[in-house]
Amino acid sequence: MKKITFIYILLVVVATSCVPNKELVYLQNKGENKSTIEVRQTESKPYRVQTNDILSINLKALDQKLVEMFNVSANTNQLQMTPQAMYFNGYVVDDHGNIRIPVIGEVNVLGYTIEEIRATVEKRLLDEYFKTEARIFVNVKLAGLRYTMNGEIGSPGTNVLYQDKVTIMEAIANSGDITITGNRKEVQIIRKLPHGYETHVLDLTDAKVMDSPYFYLQPNDYIYVKPLRQKSWGTGITGMQTVGTIMTAISLITTAILLSRNF
Repeated sequence: MKKITFIYILLVVVATSCVPNKELVYLQNKGENKSTIEVRQTESKPYRVQTNDILSINLKALDQKLVEMFNVSANTNQLQMTPQAMYFNGYVVDDHGNIRIPVIGEVNVLGYTIEEIRATVEKRLLDEYFKTEARIFVNVKLAGLRYTMNGEIGSPGTNVLYQDKVTIMEAIANSGDITITGNRKEVQIIRKLPHGYETHVLDLTDAKVMDSPYFYLQPNDYIYVKPLRQKSWGTGITGMQTVGTIMTAISLITTAILLSRNF
């Protein structure tokens, strides 16, 4: 009877200590009809620039010498623009929401989209410095999408992706994926907004997460992956690890009892 009870307890411990497969699979269809997944176009609002963002602004014209004075990075190889180089050569949005462009001076960009900033810079150039015949071409982009990943992730830290749009899944893949002890059901995103910081939790095991406005990252997002309870228990994350841990503990206890009886 004691043997049966011990085996039952052992099985319960193993079952509760292991990480189930459903906790590890991303974007599962948890609806009634699990054979198909409805694909919908996710609507994401255009990003509006905030303080401390870094913009890359480049000007071109029929006569490139005419616009060289406006390009801060005119002598820099654009193919080698690292995040460090963009920090020094890009246009940083100050606490008042302004950037300073050579000759033009200060331009307020706080709360504007990239397209709106491009149109504003182009209009000021044409109104104040150039004629339409100069064929001015203005290109405005965010200097990469910077985010910070921490917690149960393969490579925690701050990364920069040079894309206009980045999903949470792409950011996780770029950071080495969530570890087996990471809680994919409670991935926390802390986002900076004009009125302060906002926190939201995503369940990455559910395909419906793609409908969330937080599925697409914004610059300076902070992502934290919480650990599963199995990690804090320390009994192992697979069946073999759990059994091995339990057997080791039993061996140590048995050895201690035998030694105590001999003295």
